[in-house]
Amino acid sequence: MKKSIHPESYRLVVFKDISCDYAFLTKSTVQTRDTIVWEDGKEYPLIKLEISHMSHPYYTGKMKLVDTAGRVDKFKTRYAKKKAPKTA
Repeated sequence: MKKSIHPESYRLVVFKDISCDYAFLTKSTVQTRDTIVWEDGKEYPLIKLEISHMSHPYYTGKMKLVDTAGRVDKFKTRYAKKKAPKTA
């Protein structure tokens, strides 16, 4: 393994899936301003996720549409404009 190419600033961070309210604690180098009080009573940096293994259809086996950013609606709107016949 090459030396001095890996970050040394690993710290405990909470990742929270906002679509199903699932959170887990792991080490990461990701920077964030948000914090959360974890189950042990300590405060940790918080990273908000839109989807994780607890909400992804591949892992859950359920076809549940999770759209927190409105991407599906934006796509449908654009597609409807292209599909609509043009009038002169």
